[in-house]
Amino acid sequence: MSLKIAVQMDPIDKINIAGDSSFALMLAAQERGYTIYEYHVESLTLDEDDRLFAHAWPVTVQRVEGDHFARGEQVRIDLGRDVDVVLMRQDPPFHMGYITATHMLERIAAETLVVNDPANVRNAPEKVMVLNYRRFMPPTLVTRSVEEVRRFMAKHGAIVVKPIHGNGGKAIFRVPENGENLTALFEVFNQTWPEPHMVQPFLPEVAKGDKRIVLVDGEVAGAINRLPGEGEFRSNLAMGGSAQATELTAREQEICDALGPDLKRLGLTFVGIDVIGGKWLTEINVTSPTGIVAIDRFNNTDTAGMIWDAIERRLTERRAAPAQD
Repeated sequence: MSLKIAVQMDPIDKINIAGDSSFALMLAAQERGYTIYEYHVESLTLDEDDRLFAHAWPVTVQRVEGDHFARGEQVRIDLGRDVDVVLMRQDPPFHMGYITATHMLERIAAETLVVNDPANVRNAPEKVMVLNYRRFMPPTLVTRSVEEVRRFMAKHGAIVVKPIHGNGGKAIFRVPENGENLTALFEVFNQTWPEPHMVQPFLPEVAKGDKRIVLVDGEVAGAINRLPGEGEFRSNLAMGGSAQATELTAREQEICDALGPDLKRLGLTFVGIDVIGGKWLTEINVTSPTGIVAIDRFNNTDTAGMIWDAIERRLTERRAAPAQD
């Protein structure tokens, strides 16, 4: 299949090619002969005729540190008519700018395949969609109230507090069982974020790793176990964690079997879920999931290729579907 791809991403000159999943997807697309454009979300324009445009660069990529891309002349492209696929790959935070972009991209859904589906990305922020699967989660409180947190701690002991729309392990705090600094921490959280915050028991099992499992069209593509760095309890690779090869536990496979059909139905083609201790589901990452480079390094797989295979299947199904009146 010969495709034209527009990647909505953070500036390509700023990415870390050693582990960046967007870059891996671009490399795999280039190997298939696809034409690739890079554009930034700030350039989106919905014109008076309801056409969605972006200022984009044709781009070629190579895995050479410091010389990993070359851009052509910037062009103005109609995302509904000029490309076959839009990859929505800029990093969160999940704020009103991000949400507005999903609304704009939703307007081209009948013409261009957007991955992941923008309406369902909007409805599935990482720490909100997961609440639909509480049976797999640790006890979880969503609140702005210190008093509610103290009630929770009386039952569960030490906790972690997370911004509900945070990403990459940033601003996750552990509060000891005695509640030291809880009030001050919530003063900062409530001043910084208008939304409620997520509170969960501290899980000592995190010292043994936080597993990232990647699902492609609802099927398990692979997993890595992420270990916290020295002096850290957060295991995110962006926070200094390290990766090791792993396999799924029976419980983790059960979680994937429960989520998979829902993810596929919602058009969430590339998803990363996080599981602690082999049993506790903590996040469902749909906005800009990562981890495929490490997974492929350990397993000798081609997850980027699996994702493009899934996208090609979706395009084939769309083109074969009867036209709607």
